[in-house]
Amino acid sequence: MLSFWHLFFIYEYSYISIINIGAIKDSIYYFIFGKPSMSLAYIILGFLQKEDMTGYDLKTNCFDQCIAHLWPADQGQIYKTLDKLFEQGWINCHVEIQRDRPNRKVYSLTEMGKTEFVRWLQSPQPLPIVREPLLVQLFFAAQLSNEAIASLLQQQLAAHDEKISSCEAINFPPVEDELGMREQLIHRLMVELIVRREETYIDWLKSAIKMLEVEN
Repeated sequence: MLSFWHLFFIYEYSYISIINIGAIKDSIYYFIFGKPSMSLAYIILGFLQKEDMTGYDLKTNCFDQCIAHLWPADQGQIYKTLDKLFEQGWINCHVEIQRDRPNRKVYSLTEMGKTEFVRWLQSPQPLPIVREPLLVQLFFAAQLSNEAIASLLQQQLAAHDEKISSCEAINFPPVEDELGMREQLIHRLMVELIVRREETYIDWLKSAIKMLEVEN
């Protein structure tokens, strides 16, 4: 039966060879159990830089439609982060009175918030420390049969196939202004990276499943 370490290094080698991130610097423990380094706050600041919005607008028009494939967030996380940003003085909030509907809290970026966002935008980002639930399962999976492990991997394979399909279905509408074209180019490059990562993961899953079948 294949050990966790055997499967881990198959995955890690295939990931590094495509993404070209160099040698592994973090321990395997932190690879599995680490926490993300980027804050949801800066994503919200970026959206508010474009226009003033409510928390509901941020959720439905921005996170769900624009960035769900990169950084999903639920309504509670968004409102909690908005409260923190307001406390820090990076955003303002005013209440719009509506006669026939509930009043709206509309958020806008302050000068301090703009300065902080530009500072962050120009700051190099560290390599993310990845949380990988599947690898945590595999860490303890030696007690399972190869068939049971392969079944888990097959389910992951289907999920990653679906994610690639959703990325390939993203529609990039035609734009004519220079800024819009630059933004779209960058967004296409981002989606391309996501697809390549998914393809790498799929290649590793297929290799791992094949090796488990050979070991039977």
